[in-house]
Amino acid sequence: MSAKVKTFEPLRNIRPHALREGITARAVEGERMTMAVVDLDPNISMPEHHHENEQLGFVIAGSMTMFIGDEQSELRPGDTYAIPSDVPHHVVVGPDGCSVVDVFAPVREDWKKLERLDPSRPSWP
Repeated sequence: MSAKVKTFEPLRNIRPHALREGITARAVEGERMTMAVVDLDPNISMPEHHHENEQLGFVIAGSMTMFIGDEQSELRPGDTYAIPSDVPHHVVVGPDGCSVVDVFAPVREDWKKLERLDPSRPSWP
């Protein structure tokens, strides 16, 4: 394992990336992939976007409506999603907010340029 990859780290100690107002991601980065716990505030939207990274995820708390290409689904805890590389997608978050686990391959290099917040207690667990 690379020297830059930590073997163990409590989620509360990870400095969140500020993806946009109301959306933070606590990322664990390996050599070839990024895993993140993403907290989304209630009733906000993540505008349509796309990226080279393949993205797999599942909801751990709350709800959101996810739009992937020309498909959409209301997602609740335990529901999964798969977003192929470069496919446009966006979300509308439910009234209780939402927490998800996202896995990206390759590593989210673009996140390295984002503002990092101080470690804090995540919305989940």
